[in-house]
Amino acid sequence: MKRYLIWGLGLMCCASSVQAQQIEEILQSVAQNNVELQARQQELEAAGLEIKMQNSLEDPSVEYSPFFRKGENGMTSSELVVKQGFDFPTVYAARGKAGKLQRSALERQWDAARQEVLLQAKNLCLDLVLYNQTRELLEERKKNADEMLALFEKRLQEGDANILEVNKIKMERMNVQTEVAQNMAAHRTALQQLLALNGNRPLNFSSDRYPRTEAPADFNALYDEVMASDAQLQAANMEAQAAEQVVQVNKQNWLPRLEVAYRRNTDMSESSNGFLIGGSLPLYSSQRKLKIARAQALSARLTLDDARLQREAALHGQFNELCRLKEAMDVYNIPLMHETLRMLHDAVVAGQLSIIEFYVETENVYQNLQAYMSLENQYQKLLAEVYRCRL
Repeated sequence: MKRYLIWGLGLMCCASSVQAQQIEEILQSVAQNNVELQARQQELEAAGLEIKMQNSLEDPSVEYSPFFRKGENGMTSSELVVKQGFDFPTVYAARGKAGKLQRSALERQWDAARQEVLLQAKNLCLDLVLYNQTRELLEERKKNADEMLALFEKRLQEGDANILEVNKIKMERMNVQTEVAQNMAAHRTALQQLLALNGNRPLNFSSDRYPRTEAPADFNALYDEVMASDAQLQAANMEAQAAEQVVQVNKQNWLPRLEVAYRRNTDMSESSNGFLIGGSLPLYSSQRKLKIARAQALSARLTLDDARLQREAALHGQFNELCRLKEAMDVYNIPLMHETLRMLHDAVVAGQLSIIEFYVETENVYQNLQAYMSLENQYQKLLAEVYRCRL
């Protein structure tokens, strides 16, 4: 029973650094081995290269034209033209800045995807902690039922108990065994999901203590941290800045697009070399492209504003829910419940309490213990969601 009391108190206190490190090690392994993140990393690199290519010189073109005359054998003359086109030099600088912002937006999107995967992994770890705690509680209940069955079977032989009391204990043992099987099945499912997130590489996680996380005491401090470091908001902000820079790029669309070429003409007796310099004036398309870019920039800015409003509203709700869960948890007196279990055990052993009354009372205590464990699990998951920016 002393072990029981220590376990109950442990639910209310913070875990040791070693126990907290266990979940941290799991998350590090998932970040390294997760197949989805590996695929997204390749997508990020490909998208970055594609953005970089948009600001590269186009490939040069080569044209060769042989000429023939009627009545003469073979080629009489030829022309070779090598061309290279490029935008006005200032456009490359503006487009390069836009590309840098676009790549930053992609990196923040990858960070958001990484945090989402790690949050899934952490929630599974928190569920495994709950299942491990439940296993300990069920093992204790089964141990008590075994002790009671031995005691009342002896009393039945001595004529101090009846068969109904013995059957009641056996039914309790069956109920506990059913709950043990259900808990084991849930544990296996969560562990398999965690292994899948880790690329099906082996993991060893058996902790029954939650990691240490300081609860937010002040909403303003929480708001400042989350709004400044939220990866999704950072991605939306980078996309808005990139869209604004694209507007600056399109403002230069009126500048001519340049082209230089080398030309070589040959005939049967001589050859000549020359250069060609030209350009195209975007008289009709520049304004339309600028309008499109401005509309896209406005859309990106509004998307950012909406993301901020949604995150702020969600954060208010999460903070209020944390406070509610904390208040609900504080109602439970864990030491008192374990002391009650000990007293009920002593009373039934001493013959001061019937086994029917014992199980009625202990069932209520066990339900309260499980309710507290469920509340703490919800609280820890909500903390993980609030502080996903730390993952």
